[in-house]
Amino acid sequence: MWGRFSRGNGADAAHPEPSSITAVIAEPQRQPAVEPQARAVADRHLSLKVDLHGHLLERYNLAALDTASRDEVLDEIRPLVREFVRSANHPVNARELDRLTSETADEMLGLGPIEPLLKDETISDILINTHRHVYVERGGQLEETPIRFRDEAHLLRIVHKIVAAIGRRVDESQPMVDARLEDGSRVNVAVRPVSVDGPLVSIRKFSRNPYSLERLMAFGSIRPPMIEFLRIAVETRQSILISGGTGSGKTTLLNALSNHISPRERLITIEDAAELQLQQPHVGRLETRPPNVEGKGEVRQRELVKNALRMRPDRIIVGEVRGEEAFDMLQAMNTGHEGSMTTIHANTPRDALSRLEQMIGMAGMPMSQESIRGQIASALDIIVQTQRLSDGGRRVISIAEITGMEGNVIQLQEIYHFVRKDVTAEGKIVGEFRATGVRPRFAEEAATQGLSFSRDAFNPQVVL
Repeated sequence: MWGRFSRGNGADAAHPEPSSITAVIAEPQRQPAVEPQARAVADRHLSLKVDLHGHLLERYNLAALDTASRDEVLDEIRPLVREFVRSANHPVNARELDRLTSETADEMLGLGPIEPLLKDETISDILINTHRHVYVERGGQLEETPIRFRDEAHLLRIVHKIVAAIGRRVDESQPMVDARLEDGSRVNVAVRPVSVDGPLVSIRKFSRNPYSLERLMAFGSIRPPMIEFLRIAVETRQSILISGGTGSGKTTLLNALSNHISPRERLITIEDAAELQLQQPHVGRLETRPPNVEGKGEVRQRELVKNALRMRPDRIIVGEVRGEEAFDMLQAMNTGHEGSMTTIHANTPRDALSRLEQMIGMAGMPMSQESIRGQIASALDIIVQTQRLSDGGRRVISIAEITGMEGNVIQLQEIYHFVRKDVTAEGKIVGEFRATGVRPRFAEEAATQGLSFSRDAFNPQVVL
């Protein structure tokens, strides 16, 4: 009666327990906290869905879902949901019936309760604090949602579905993992025993429409002369390091900068969990691999950087340097791969240089401090500092150029910076972007390629 989804004689088909596939889904609401009334409504909705899923388990061959499309599942379950609601004497209108059907399909095919959050373009982060609480970030501000999972087993089922899709695992022996969703959104998971109260899941969503520098300008993150500077820096193959804290927009800026790389160039990207959204036609993507159950088969970023050098890249893009691979990255920049880019966690351009120095030391190479700094100074040209401000806004707060060594110190000259002026009563930061009056060293090189800066690009008296 129910086509290829019917359980029929396939009652022995593998399927999860009822408690592991039941959930409550309430539409995301823009509110600072979940009101008791909303929680009560969610609980009633949960009770209905618990019974509904138990009913569907008796009627469906869940193994067939792997090859089913969403439309096929919706067509199959709609009459079942209608029949169940009628038999349960639960009054619902047509809109509520459609919603219940859609949520059930999300549970079977997607990521269950958080599926509506993934589709919401206004949400940038989804933070799951055990199965009881789900928070989101909108406009740089956190808010709790009425969404929750049925129990810990249900949340773990969703987690395993995410990590298994890219060939990774998470369990007691490997309780932390980085993963990604199909659209490139970054996922971090921590489970027991390192997560004391239950699974913690962080999802950093990425826009379906990749950001450009002009789009970042519309958000107030950067100004036209800074865009012009970075565009010319990319086109003249200046090696760029993007520095910033967590959630400051480093990867977004890296994606935006890549738009200005010539489509004739071959790019190789190296990441822990692939998330870059480069727009060029000639891109090779490499991703690290964790060890298997036997502790073998691990592929680290350093090994990928070394291998990338044999793949004839014009530029190498490392998603983030955080260890010994920094040495190989700098070597690549110094040996014919100018214009390469990477990101690093640091609070200031000077801190970024210090972190790089420490990472090169982790590689165990017999190099003096002076020679390490010399490698950094000759490999890197530009440091772009991003910051997430207290009002949730993200800004490019500094662009600095490395000018070489003076004695044993790497010399930096700041080209642009963000100046804070005031804070409004609502907590909004008021500031302006200004040039420092220093012209970049590569301006002459850019001129030989027919690239020039606007007249007031470096005028410190002009508010950008």
